[in-house]
Amino acid sequence: MGSIQDREKGYRTLDIQIQPTRSQSGRRRRVAFVALAGLSVCGSLYLNYVGKPKQPEHRKPLLGKAAENVFLSIPSSESATETSRRFATKPHLAGSPQDLVTAVDFLHIVQKELGITSPGEEPIFKAGSPQSRDSILSISEAKEPRAWIDTYYPILNTPLERHVQILNDSGEPAIELDLVERVDDDTDGDAWKHVDTVPTFHGLSRGGDVTGPLVHGGYCTKPEVDRLVETGVDFKGSIVLCAYGYNFRGLKVKAAQEVGASGVLVYTDVNDDGTVTEKNGYAPYPHGPARNPNSVQRGSVQFISVYPGDPTTPGYPSYENSTRTEGENIPSIPSLPLSWANAQILLGTLDPEGDLYGKKVRLVNNVDNKVTPIWNTVAVIPGHITDEVVAIGNHRDAWVLGATDPTSGTVSLHELVRGLGALLKKGWKPLRTILIATWDAEEYGLVGSTEWGEDFTEWINEHVIAYLNLDSSASGSRLRFSGSPLLAHSIRRVAEDLSHPTDENRTLWDATTDDGKLFGEDKLSVSSAASKMDTMEQLLADDVGVGPLGSGSDYTVFLQRIGVPSTNGAFGATLHDPVYHYHSVFDSERWQELYGDPGFHRHVAMTKHLGLHALRLSGAILLPFNTTHYTLELHRYLDNVENLAKEASLDVSFSDLRDSIQSLHHASLALDKKKRKAEDKLKRIIDDWKKKEPADFTQRAWHRVMEFRERFERRLLIAKRPARETRRRVERRVRLAKRRAREIRGKTECYIHSLLSSQSECIPLTIGSPAAEKVDVASESRVDSADYEAYMIATHSGFEGCYGAWSRAGASGGGKRRPKFPFKKVKKAVKKIQAVNKKLIAFERGFISKDGIKDREWFKHLGVAPGKWLGYGATTLPGLTEAITYERNATLVEYESYRLVELLDRLTRAIAS
Repeated sequence: MGSIQDREKGYRTLDIQIQPTRSQSGRRRRVAFVALAGLSVCGSLYLNYVGKPKQPEHRKPLLGKAAENVFLSIPSSESATETSRRFATKPHLAGSPQDLVTAVDFLHIVQKELGITSPGEEPIFKAGSPQSRDSILSISEAKEPRAWIDTYYPILNTPLERHVQILNDSGEPAIELDLVERVDDDTDGDAWKHVDTVPTFHGLSRGGDVTGPLVHGGYCTKPEVDRLVETGVDFKGSIVLCAYGYNFRGLKVKAAQEVGASGVLVYTDVNDDGTVTEKNGYAPYPHGPARNPNSVQRGSVQFISVYPGDPTTPGYPSYENSTRTEGENIPSIPSLPLSWANAQILLGTLDPEGDLYGKKVRLVNNVDNKVTPIWNTVAVIPGHITDEVVAIGNHRDAWVLGATDPTSGTVSLHELVRGLGALLKKGWKPLRTILIATWDAEEYGLVGSTEWGEDFTEWINEHVIAYLNLDSSASGSRLRFSGSPLLAHSIRRVAEDLSHPTDENRTLWDATTDDGKLFGEDKLSVSSAASKMDTMEQLLADDVGVGPLGSGSDYTVFLQRIGVPSTNGAFGATLHDPVYHYHSVFDSERWQELYGDPGFHRHVAMTKHLGLHALRLSGAILLPFNTTHYTLELHRYLDNVENLAKEASLDVSFSDLRDSIQSLHHASLALDKKKRKAEDKLKRIIDDWKKKEPADFTQRAWHRVMEFRERFERRLLIAKRPARETRRRVERRVRLAKRRAREIRGKTECYIHSLLSSQSECIPLTIGSPAAEKVDVASESRVDSADYEAYMIATHSGFEGCYGAWSRAGASGGGKRRPKFPFKKVKKAVKKIQAVNKKLIAFERGFISKDGIKDREWFKHLGVAPGKWLGYGATTLPGLTEAITYERNATLVEYESYRLVELLDRLTRAIAS
């Protein structure tokens, strides 16, 4: 006689009596199998229920504040620093081999953190292929997280030969400017190593070799160039010298091109760096916080306010075999960026007292234009509501090292993925689906996101409810937000619920008033141009503190072509912060750790804001879209238009447009009432139900649990086995019994769960666990998907029970073991919430006009767009505003006003129905 003891945690000790008799072995083997299975189940149940306090705690799905707290506990400065060093210590220009490495690296990150099984072959698909299209179009059917890479094929350029020369009277080079971003020593090792890995050039610039007199165009804004022409400045055949600032660099080239210039050189003026200058006592980087005079701002010179993306495929995606145009949003004259040091040399040709006065300048810019593969990495976490998606994105490519732009944003996105992965491991599933993307070739003109948006316009329009963008997380002390007015209050509420990154006594929102601390020994005054640019930025913000979105980042295709409410935010430099070397080799890991965000606390803060906002948008019963605030902003936009018309002496009336805005405002107020009523109704029904006989019912449920356990214990048998049977066979039977026990346990826990949650039937395992979600999905496939979504909305409102109980008891009117649940009332309330949400989602899309904005029809949003001659900056009511400011045409103003009236009246009818 002997015994085998199973001491594995979760199972009770089992004695197997072994007898020499063999005639009954078959029957007894079956008995042992049942005994082991039953005992395993009972032991597990005993530990889970009997071993705990007498009144069991019902295990709820992870959602709401509980989910938020789990997420907020994950991002860390240590992890953020490590990730930054991983991505920002090597150049990764769009389309380069290292760029592909970063795409695959991020793919592996999301696979690891989100628990995605890696296929044998990397999931890298050509855009337009069945695999690529199915990856997006089948998201509504996805059951588990998944990730892949889409490859697009835009036209990009890289530099071949570049020269800027000052010529002598015979046309020979007198001075050859050094176009390399010279680094004096290896204090910054990465900058020293990669000083000329990516030469200084302009993305999508025109190749050419031109010579002409130098003309200083100031900042080369459209009004400034027009004023210079009026004063008699002749730009024809000239090389125009422009300072960075006020508008997008490509529009500086466009302004010069339109007045006959032959070429453009763009430089950074240190006088716009605020108080942090060498003149004010600060050493230049890498030995201090002031600008290195050799630093150069690379960047695209695409005409971004005409249309973004691949210049040769406007309005449609750049597949490998796409039909291509010549491109209408790129310059016809060459350009190059310059350092402050080189600009000082060139300015000598404009000094009447200098030796170089009147000398001509030669500009050579030979580039290699070719179809170049780029890679968007995309991941999806399926939600319960499968046809509503919250999208989150950051671009991944950099001009050189890009520690701030974009790697600080990539770091925050990485920490966000870690946080969501931690939630998934705890059984969480979002109410709405979450899509995460790292876009490529943003630096060339928002190429990756635009091509993807043009590829899946219909799907985005039908499914994406909001897009949260993150370009750079941290380059200074002040937090700035911009976004659709629909999301302004939501942005601020999230920031007010989070702590300040460096001061626990303040909120994150308080950082919107933070300032740098570098004022210099002599406290020199800031240049008027720098002050003006800073003031203009602040004036754009609404009374909530959130500004409108122009362009210059990947939200453009979502908001301004498709009508998806979008956001953008970052910590940026002020006039008293260490100088941020934008698009320079000095945007390095050392600069970021020493000056940009020491300790990486702001990186983490941006992760928490982005993630918390995404969780609330995904998990909200009613979407937190403030349509009434939007209508108030429309009144403010019209006030601005009326002032512009008065200044332009245009005799036009905007009374009809004002009335339409007011009608939309009243309709929005009515929708607000419907929102409150629908949500209050649902919560009231569920709260009333939960108050019915809670103590008595719980006690009855507990007695049923104990009866169930005792019934199992009575059925346990002592199995007898032959003495000469080997230990290996006995252990094999034990393993098989345990596996069967796990299967039985699922059904058993279902029964226990139905008692504890007062439901008549249940799915196996606890709601919220990964296994339960699989069964939930199976249940969902057997019933109406709308009914399943209603169930999940009710769960987020406080309903405690599983889907099987919801659907079956709802159909039958309830079971005998529980207080009758008002299923019909709940489902009716949920339907009202869903109807309100559809109107909220439709609101931003209501500003989309199929005809678009005059002269740049790619942009469809009549409420906001990048300014025609601004690029980065936003223009509200753009068609109407630009008819006044640029066309000065009363007839065109009236037509644009009429278009807005039609659009707003249609939107009013839609949300009032």
